[in-house]
Order: sequence, then structure tokens, then C-alpha cells
Amino acid sequence: MALTRKMLKAMGIEDEKIDQIIEEHVNVTDSIKEERDSYKADAEKLPDLLKKLENATKNGGEETVSKAEYDKLLKEHNDYKAEQTAKETRAAKERAVREFYKSTVGISEKRLDTVMKVTNLDEIELDKDGKIQDADKRAESAKTEWADFIPQTKETGAETANPPGSNGGGNVDLGTLSMEDYIAARSKK
Repeated sequence: MALTRKMLKAMGIEDEKIDQIIEEHVNVTDSIKEERDSYKADAEKLPDLLKKLENATKNGGEETVSKAEYDKLLKEHNDYKAEQTAKETRAAKERAVREFYKSTVGISEKRLDTVMKVTNLDEIELDKDGKIQDADKRAESAKTEWADFIPQTKETGAETANPPGSNGGGNVDLGTLSMEDYIAARSKK
């Protein structure tokens, strides 16, 4: 099911919020498509590299290569593998940090992209579960550093207006009367 304005409107969401949701959805899908295309391009290179490596290891025949060419192809293959591993690690770090900032630190969704742009992912280490190491220390530091981006919610009761003084409909100021005077004023009506 696609995310559409009609569907969001049916849910009773305001037009301004619908625009924000659609914009964020487009940003997310575009970044996923770019990542997919990058992986696809890299995957298309892999068969050629593997074929060159296979040819390089053959002894005899027309497809033999020199030791230097073999070393060059092996280095390209290893560099490619290292590059893919680095991309996967960076993507995992980015997902973990984004979730950390959003859920643990409480940074507003609107400001999350701004914070991610200035976050140095190379300094962050993940544990075997894909969670940020030293998360408690980082959370305290981040809450201080990004305090302006953390929405402050304050629960208050409904505001009650101060009602105007009432004298029960008469000309007497009831706020200064004693009980006896009040009863007397009421009985005159």
C-alpha cells in the first residue's frame, strides 16, 4: 500500500502535517533508492573482478597473467570488499545513531537530519548487537549539546479565567459582606 495524501486525509491529519509526512517519506525513499543503485552498480562490477581473478590464477593457456597483474586484480578485489564492508558499517552506525538520538536523547524529528550532518560517525563504536557503546555517557553529553533541539513538554491543566466579581445580580458587593448582611440583602429582593 502506497502512502498517499488521500489516505492521510482520511485519517484526519491536517494538510500541513500531510505535507511534512509526504516530504519526509519522499526523502527516505529517495535515499533508499540511491543506496540501492549504489549497491547494484557495485554488484555489477563483482562478476568482472571475479572472472579476472579466476583467469589470473589459471596456469597455462591463453589467459595467463603476470604476477603484477594478478596482484593488482587481487588488490582491487580486496579493496572492493573493504569498501562494501565500510559502507555497510557506516549505514548500520547511521541507523543506530539516528534511533539513539530520536528515542534515547529525544531530539525532534524535524532536527534529526541537522544533527546527523554534524555527527562524526567514525567516533562511534557499535557492540555486537548493533547498539552504541557507552550509550549512557553519550546520551548525557548529547542532551546537553543538543538541548535546543529537544522539545520541552510541560503538562499544565486547563486555564481558567478569573471570573468577574458577582453580587448575585444586585448592587451590593458580596465580597465584603458578612453572612448576616448577605442574607439580609438577599431577602430584600
